[in-house]
Amino acid sequence: MRELLIVLAVVLLVWVVALAVLVLVGRKIAAKRLLTLVPNLVSLFRGLLGDDRVPISSKVLLGAGLVWIVSPIDLVPEFIPVLGPFDDAVVGALVLRHVVRRAGPSVVAEHWRGDDATLAVLLRVAGVRKDRRNDPRLTA
Repeated sequence: MRELLIVLAVVLLVWVVALAVLVLVGRKIAAKRLLTLVPNLVSLFRGLLGDDRVPISSKVLLGAGLVWIVSPIDLVPEFIPVLGPFDDAVVGALVLRHVVRRAGPSVVAEHWRGDDATLAVLLRVAGVRKDRRNDPRLTA
């Protein structure tokens, strides 16, 4: 148990340092997006899990992705700068890409609680082209 607390403390420290660096170099909006990305992804995945328009196969992937993101055990440890959160981002992007293709970008947008510009970036990473979007929340 003590080792887990140490790992969590190191992860928190790296997160705070990354946020501080972004603020110090004048990237306050990027710092805010970084600060809220993981909680917004967790909220998004939880909302999509309860949506009847999302197929069961996608819900299974959402559940696995949610467990992966919140789990302190990763392929690349979180305390390694830049690469640490990378595996969480890749898993999140792959799961989101699958859900967008199965349920549609408008369903994802309905459950997104974060910044609209961040949603636009996530959907672009998920392979949604701008000309296919009909929801005004999906335009950057």
